Amino acid sequence: MKQLKHVMRQITGLVVLGSLLALASCAEKQQAAAPAEAEVEKETIVWKLAQTWGTGFPIFGDAVIKMADMVNEMSGGELEIRIDSANKHKAAFGILDMVKAGQYEMGHSASYYWKGKDPNTMFFSTMPFGMIAPEQYAWFYYGGGMELMKQVYDQHGVYSFPGGNTGNQMGGWFRKEINALDDLNGLKMRVPGFAGEILSRLDVVVTNIAPGELYTALERGTIDALEWVGPSLDLNMGFQKIAPYYYTGWHEPATELQFMVNKAAFDALPGHLQEILVTAMQYAAYDMYARSYHDSAVNLASIEEEYPDVKIRTFPPEIIAEMKRVNQELLAESAANDPTFRKILDSQTAYMKMARKWTEISDYAYLKDNLE
Repeated sequence: MKQLKHVMRQITGLVVLGSLLALASCAEKQQAAAPAEAEVEKETIVWKLAQTWGTGFPIFGDAVIKMADMVNEMSGGELEIRIDSANKHKAAFGILDMVKAGQYEMGHSASYYWKGKDPNTMFFSTMPFGMIAPEQYAWFYYGGGMELMKQVYDQHGVYSFPGGNTGNQMGGWFRKEINALDDLNGLKMRVPGFAGEILSRLDVVVTNIAPGELYTALERGTIDALEWVGPSLDLNMGFQKIAPYYYTGWHEPATELQFMVNKAAFDALPGHLQEILVTAMQYAAYDMYARSYHDSAVNLASIEEEYPDVKIRTFPPEIIAEMKRVNQELLAESAANDPTFRKILDSQTAYMKMARKWTEISDYAYLKDNLE
């Protein structure tokens, strides 16, 4: 565990990645110059990774492929990671259990999917009305978030690492316009995490559906509305063909996916492979954030031309105010019953209060004064 803690603290950016690549290049040159009889072929360690996403799923799945390719390259083939999509293992929401059991050494999913097993896992994806992505990344790496995440996942025999951020997600696709609180009564909606708990209190019929089944559920009327990600992925899913009202977000301001690693498997790796793996995960995660932002910007620009019937809306102030009230009520209830929940909530609340002051006088002030 000391080795892991050392790795977490040392891996702070792409400088480390560059250093590792330089070392790998130097090592290759030295090996090439050495006599052939002195070369010793290293045994390849083969791991399997299970992901929630289907075969060929863009952005999310691409981040996993990028991570695995980097590990293979930086380790000189010493560590190979083979990826199984949900199409193969048939358990989109079973990733935590499979990694915990050692059926897979690694997994890629979203931490809030495990709220039924452990509500404290929700904090490490995103929380309604919580931190935006830059604030949350700062909290993870410099505000104690990684240590708190380790405490939660230690109980499950798993290490969890940030696995890619979508940025602020949209509030969802709705068949009908939402004008008042009464419009939520009996609405059937796919929405995960703590947001689902909030909407349940507002008489929404909440469900969670695997990504590969979302379009069919909306098309057949199994659900009336859903939230997925944002323009980066939503348009490719085709939701705009069925539900024309597209609402801005409130529930997932910084949705972080996760890489999970079986503790025993990670601890058994040589130190240099641990460092390579953590570096590759961190790079792939931040690269996914940049890719998500880019694709959302590009796809949003295409909506007006390609999908003129899509109507972008913001929830009325009355609804937002009620969501905030219920959110605070639920947070207080959960914190009163769970010391760990309280500890993580206090950490995030204090950090956001501190960081938000800088956000307000930097990004927010700039945008407010310069948006036309």
